[in-house]
Formats: sequence, structure tokens, C-alpha cells
Amino acid sequence: MRTLSLIFVLSLLLSACGGDTAADDATNGDADGTEQEADEQMADMKYTLTPMDPSKDYPDATIESITYENGTFNFELNEDSEYQLGVQTPDAPQKNCANSAKGQHIHLIIDNQPYAAKYESTFEYEIPDGDHYMLAFLSRSYHESIKTDEAFEANKITVENNGFMAVEPITEPILFYSRPKGTYTGKENTGKVMLDFYLVQVPGFGSQHMVKADINGEVHMIDKWQPYYIEGLPMGENTITLTLVDAEGNPVDTPLNPVSRTFTLEEAEEAPAQ
Repeated sequence: MRTLSLIFVLSLLLSACGGDTAADDATNGDADGTEQEADEQMADMKYTLTPMDPSKDYPDATIESITYENGTFNFELNEDSEYQLGVQTPDAPQKNCANSAKGQHIHLIIDNQPYAAKYESTFEYEIPDGDHYMLAFLSRSYHESIKTDEAFEANKITVENNGFMAVEPITEPILFYSRPKGTYTGKENTGKVMLDFYLVQVPGFGSQHMVKADINGEVHMIDKWQPYYIEGLPMGENTITLTLVDAEGNPVDTPLNPVSRTFTLEEAEEAPAQ
């Protein structure tokens, strides 16, 4: 994770070293100034993004098939996997972020809408007729996605009369927003808020592509696909916009890009005096 523009400028300055001594001195001075500027900009940041520690691994978690008929989804999962819907992820207490009391679940995302959390493999869900992008992935109880090839399905779908009329894999690069979402209440849920997103068909992440995270107007560049803690968010409404960008920081011309979400942090209500 780094500020792209500053790193880019610094790399140009460093590559310019050579030639006469005066040029070297000037270049070194500019580099020192750039480093100082980077430090000052970091000091001005109101929010911090910190990578989460590695989470409970589920290498055999698998979505084997998905059907959608008469407005009802049916997911077939690997029954022999350690991953099971509706149970708590073992490391949830160590994560210190919002956790679902209902346990592990499926995140279903249609287009750029907020996800629906589903704790059973069969459920009713209405999708308007027409063409859509659909992502479904298996989630830990604290809403972190399992980022393996078997634990997700991403397709272009055509829906008619609450059923699939056509399904084909997504081929273009797409960024799906997952968390934060909704309302977070109490110190244990608002101190550290998890940022998590899902990448589909995005080659060379960290070199060819990055994610620009605009948090209440403050920009952070993300070059590693993993969840992050956001700290320093104020109580009340907060807005995050995620944009898939190329190596030069330009938005990628691709569907659903960028995507924004507004969520709320609330202090816990004090218990009435006895």
C-alpha cells in the first residue's frame, strides 16, 4: 500500500542519478525533499489502512454449482469441506471487528448493489429481468471473503421471470465492493472497520492494476489484494469509493467502476441508571 504519485515521482528522481556532481547533489536534494513531502502527507492522513493478519484458511471451500429458478437460489457446496455455513469462524474473537452472530455465509452481489448475506444454501431472492453481473463468494463469519478459485462464482447473467436464461463467465476486469456496509454500533465494532473487496479477471494486481480507495475524500492506493482495517473513522455517515485503476492511476474502462458505499458508525447507547 502506498501513495502512487509520490512513489512514481521518487522512482523518476532516483533513476536520474548519474552525470556530474552538481546534478547528483540536485537529484539527491530533490529525493530528500520528496521523501519529506511523502512523510508530511502521511502525517496529514486522518485515516489509516492496516493489512489484517492472515485469517483461518479454507483451501477446500467450494461452490460446486448455482441454480436460480422461480426466484429461488440453490447453492451446492463441498459437503466434505471444513467450511460450513452458519458456524462461527474459529479466529473471529481475535479479529476485533464486526462479526455475524449467525456465522459463516454466502455474499451474493448483483451488479454494484450491496451484498446480501445468506446463511443457508437455498433461499429466495428477486432479480429484475435483464442482463446483470453476479458475484457469489463464501465468507467467514466476520464477512471476510475467501479468495480462492473454488470459493466464488462470477458470471454475466440474463434473468427472465425469476430464472436464469443465460449464464456466461465474466471475462473483463471487474472490482466488486463488499465491506464496509450498513451500521456499526459500539466501540468493539467501530474502532477497526474492515475494508474488503473482490477482484475478478484483474491481471497483474499491484503492477498493472491497483485500487484507489477514497475514504471520505482522503485517497489511499492499494496494491495488494487482501482485507484491511480502517481506523480513525468518525461517528456518523462515512463514504468509501473504490476505483480500479491502471499502473498510471487512470480509472479502468470496465463495468461497475467505480463503486461507492455509505455506511454509519454509532456509539453504543448507555444503559439507563439504576
